Amino acid sequence: MALRRRSVLALLGLGAAGVVGARPRGQTAAAADSALPAPQAWPFKPVPTPLPVDSDGLTAAQQQQVYRRIAVEDRLVVPEGYRADLIAAWGDPMPQGRFGFNNDYLGFVSRGPDEALLTVNFEYISALPWTEGFREVVGRPLPWTQLVAALASRDGVIDCTALQGNQRLLALIRSVSDEAMADLGLGVIAISRKGDGQWVRRSDPVERRVDGLAGLADPSQRLQSTGPAAAVFRRAERMGYDDGLGDQVIGTFANCAGGTTPWGTVLSAEENFQSQVPEPVYADGSAVSPSERPFVCRQTRLGGLGNVYGLAGNKYGWMVEIDPAAPDTPVRKHTALGRFRHEAVALRAEAGAPLRVYSGCDRRGGHLYRFVSADPVATPRDPGNSRLLENGELQVARFHADGTGEWLPLRADAPVQPFLPSRFTQAGLSCPVELPHSDRRRAGAEFFREDAAVQAYAKRFPTLGSLYAGEGELLQGAILVDAHLAARAAGGTPTARPEDTEIDPLTGDLLVAFTSGYPSTTGGPDPAIFRGPNGEAIWGHGWVMRLSDDAARSGEASGGAFRWRMAATGGEPWAGGLGFTNPDNLALDGQGNLWIVTDRSAKSSASDQFGNNSCWFVPRSGDSEAEQAACFATGPMECELCGLSLDDQERALFLAIQHPGEVHGARGPRDQEMQVHTLRDRDGGVIEQLRTVAMGSNWPAQAPGRPPRPGVVAVQRRNGQPLLEG
Repeated sequence: MALRRRSVLALLGLGAAGVVGARPRGQTAAAADSALPAPQAWPFKPVPTPLPVDSDGLTAAQQQQVYRRIAVEDRLVVPEGYRADLIAAWGDPMPQGRFGFNNDYLGFVSRGPDEALLTVNFEYISALPWTEGFREVVGRPLPWTQLVAALASRDGVIDCTALQGNQRLLALIRSVSDEAMADLGLGVIAISRKGDGQWVRRSDPVERRVDGLAGLADPSQRLQSTGPAAAVFRRAERMGYDDGLGDQVIGTFANCAGGTTPWGTVLSAEENFQSQVPEPVYADGSAVSPSERPFVCRQTRLGGLGNVYGLAGNKYGWMVEIDPAAPDTPVRKHTALGRFRHEAVALRAEAGAPLRVYSGCDRRGGHLYRFVSADPVATPRDPGNSRLLENGELQVARFHADGTGEWLPLRADAPVQPFLPSRFTQAGLSCPVELPHSDRRRAGAEFFREDAAVQAYAKRFPTLGSLYAGEGELLQGAILVDAHLAARAAGGTPTARPEDTEIDPLTGDLLVAFTSGYPSTTGGPDPAIFRGPNGEAIWGHGWVMRLSDDAARSGEASGGAFRWRMAATGGEPWAGGLGFTNPDNLALDGQGNLWIVTDRSAKSSASDQFGNNSCWFVPRSGDSEAEQAACFATGPMECELCGLSLDDQERALFLAIQHPGEVHGARGPRDQEMQVHTLRDRDGGVIEQLRTVAMGSNWPAQAPGRPPRPGVVAVQRRNGQPLLEG
């Protein structure tokens, strides 16, 4: 083929990963193979995309015509013959509060052939659409303008812990922050399937909300903590802040991705908690003062919500377990799984073997982790398996460029052997190495740019136990509270924002979505592992990795080796990608087909050529020439598609439409802009594209001027047949 793209055979476990040859530099279009690829018998008609892609079925000449001028619209587009039904949206009434804002992960738990519970994460507040739509959606005014004006002289920043003498201003802040916290956390809704196959929400006493302030007014609603860090929370003497709650926790927020367990509970990942509470901790695992993350309220920004209530930062950034079918059971934070910017969770539960839980830390240079339970699984569907999440070993992945790797334990006797800065500089990158601060009286991190300094650090602190304070469970708890920096010190490989982990139902392999390989001022991915299709040291479009966990298959309880390979690469087709950018959430159906949703930022023009975020289908196929990805859906303006979840019969695909209109808010009737993009057809010919792009969103109302609302939809065939059958 003339278009070079990354093969996805490895992703689907059917062959080695590779690159299909592109036209060599200097070769003319006439000399290249301009034939169409072997036709793919798609189970649906692919949704058009703004870019020429292999799955469009067009010749180069046809691509020149079709892609010369296009329009990107503010709507959810699904294939012909399919429907997208709104299940719930921000502001819908619930028994306890309302359906929250910026829905993310969707955990589908069946209660029979036609009934289910859907657990929904509510991640964060997008200030512009939230404030624009609040009165219409919630039914009461929000004193946003007054608060922005009151804080203008302070640039919108204030430490509420020092406001005891100004009750009037504190009350104004609470009137906004209370509403924001009510829109975060978790929700459980009940759904049922009608006779025509359509899923709809129904009233059920099992529905519940666990928001950002759960337990503040009613102590019986506080979250519980399990595992070693609970001892840290209870300790009487500490280096840092004490919230006075012991091992109990107020609320949950920053709930991004998640996973459903074989025994019917849902795990919810607290990701960017550092936007609301301080992330740094002391050597004993105790939190810094809430004043370190002050409250922020500007016209288009709201953050530092934990400051208003004096929340302890070390109690957030955990994996949260909820039983959607048992509303009276407590919600728990399992500290044995570590504290970091949790994104995603995949479980391997096999009778007679330890439970294994895989998760990633979504930051530039974040790590991939594995938790191995101390005790084995007896029966995978036994509700008692939740206790296995309370005791075990957390490990971090170290990757090697030859496609191998191993799991490094995060325990007191683990050697300190950090990644060296020269690994970045040899690739032409300027990234520091982040480690626990060498002054152990100080909280947080220190950055190193010289190998000699890192090597001297490792001599001074030879083990993780020498970096952290305490003995026994207190010491292990301190390590887990600071898991990200402990993993840095132990030698975990910095990766490219791991955003999802899924187990292949046919091979047992782990699939990992790495969203972006861009570095930052505080770190970046290992350039020996995360390289572009042509060896680029920086590749911002992401990958999907296939990881074969040999230790899990052999039954080893600790450590062990794995094999990995990059199986799919994001990016423009003419640059070696599959046509999408920034793979985020993944799902695998029963046939092993892969579903991907993307998360490109609408706040940056760097990837505007890809248009709106989208959902892609990668079929499991053995024909290398037919191996392609096809677009299944594109989202409304400025939104992220997330929360991929299939029902048991695979007749419906649930999607969360998150933050529509995040950049420009509600769209007016003439709100649009013109963009010019230079693209390439399948033979490498240049296409100068003129694109009309709507600005802002009115989804799901679709009426100009109406505020956008995040919501959940079910996509299915109009004839009620399974998603991939006519």
